[in-house]
Amino acid sequence: MPTFIPPQQRQAWTALAALPGATSNHLRDILGDKDRQARMQISAAGITLDYSHQRVNTDVMVQLLALADESHVKDQALAMFHGEAVNQTENRAVLHVALRGSHTPNPPWGEAISSQVAAELLRVCLFAEKVRSRALLGFKQTPITDVVNLGIGGSDLGPRMTTGALVNQTQPIGGHPVKVHYVSNVDAWSLFTTLQNLDPSRTAFVVQSKTFTTQETMTLLASAKQWLLDGGCPDAQLHQHLVAVTASPAIAALHGFNPEHMFEFWDWVGGRYSIWSAIGLPLAIAIGSFGFQELLAGARAMDEHFLNAAPDKNMPLVMALMDVWNTNFLGASTHLIAPYAAALNKFASFLQQMEMESNGKGTHIDGSKVAIKTAPLVWGSLGIDGQHAYFQLIHQGTHLVPIDFIGSREEHTPLPLAAEHHRVVMLNMQAQAQALAIGRTEDETLKVLLESGLSTKEAQRLAPHRSYPGNIPSSTVWMDALTPRTLGALIALYEHKVFCQAAIWGIHAYDQWGVELGKTIAKEIETRQ
Repeated sequence: MPTFIPPQQRQAWTALAALPGATSNHLRDILGDKDRQARMQISAAGITLDYSHQRVNTDVMVQLLALADESHVKDQALAMFHGEAVNQTENRAVLHVALRGSHTPNPPWGEAISSQVAAELLRVCLFAEKVRSRALLGFKQTPITDVVNLGIGGSDLGPRMTTGALVNQTQPIGGHPVKVHYVSNVDAWSLFTTLQNLDPSRTAFVVQSKTFTTQETMTLLASAKQWLLDGGCPDAQLHQHLVAVTASPAIAALHGFNPEHMFEFWDWVGGRYSIWSAIGLPLAIAIGSFGFQELLAGARAMDEHFLNAAPDKNMPLVMALMDVWNTNFLGASTHLIAPYAAALNKFASFLQQMEMESNGKGTHIDGSKVAIKTAPLVWGSLGIDGQHAYFQLIHQGTHLVPIDFIGSREEHTPLPLAAEHHRVVMLNMQAQAQALAIGRTEDETLKVLLESGLSTKEAQRLAPHRSYPGNIPSSTVWMDALTPRTLGALIALYEHKVFCQAAIWGIHAYDQWGVELGKTIAKEIETRQ
């Protein structure tokens, strides 16, 4: 790679900062261009990005794309796909893309890795179907009916989010679903409330830990074992109820896990990018191995788009450029994720880890200190609920909050009036995007108030309070329908967006040293007690 140049010293960055009026243009005026929406849409892998409500014009886009080129985003992407050690602080490859590409001809990461991935994926799928068909038996030789996932961070957020989004899209084998539960919080209350209505003889635990030394997960495992023992499980049969997913199988074996119940992933898989690996086992149990493989296929389709699309039609790159513009040139410090699909109620939490753990960095790749903003604070919840909570701040508050609206064009919930429910939800999403962009001036508000019958004096008094500045930038991400395939593509879209941001900002996206200090100090405190 060429000698590192900090982002703010690159020619395109300087040109962006110097563009006359680029940061003061109002969406009310920009959106008057009737061809704008058609020009500013990108579709791939069952996903459509509409970024017409972003505060960018042609001049801004030209320089943003030049910035991506000057930042060598494409070269860095190829390095990642070819298995180079792009995680330089840990000297590791970053190959979550290989986890969904085991059937790719002539894979850039090599056939050996594809063979490893394919073999472990087959084991995961076979085991998931064994559980779903109720062939996995507990200590009383009765079928396992409940699976409890024990894990934290990437071992919880990805499987929990995807399970919640997709669990109702599959038919259980024999009409009797195996229920999947998630516990991440080491607070005893979380485990207690999950287990209180479960039968130990019919419950299995999937213990997810890359190192099998994570304090929170190991504490949960100890309690799970004791609960099984107290429920009548003989010590010699505990292994029937325990499943390990880890990059450290030798350590898991020391905890008494049966080799047939141990599933492996590798040190080139980061936790927040691990849903595609054996970490996805609880999801495969919940939705079936076919659904899990559809998730992988959707992600693979987005990978291919990312690698092959022209820069101005490259969805992850364009999303990243919008975020760079909003963060570094418009001054936004936060980014709202607002899904208008109730099944995606955990998506914002999932993205919080992906984005902030990846790009919440203050040191450049060459060791110099960052002098610009990097990852914004990512937050959010279901948009239809947010409208009655924090959207007030976005409409009339003092913070600039760019938004990603996420919706689905089709709705397949088996409810008599599901189509009408969906119409109302999508209507609200589109209305919010429009209202936040255009706003309403004080003069327009005054006219509305006068037409409603208020006196001139009262209308003039209220107009400042009932006006909306607008000019809030947003993108709308449309799924053709919420399916395993489109959800896989959606996740991969954000993964690659995060990668592109890091490449432009010149930071390492795939380490998380900020997480480690607290763990180290906790151990030091423990040894002193």
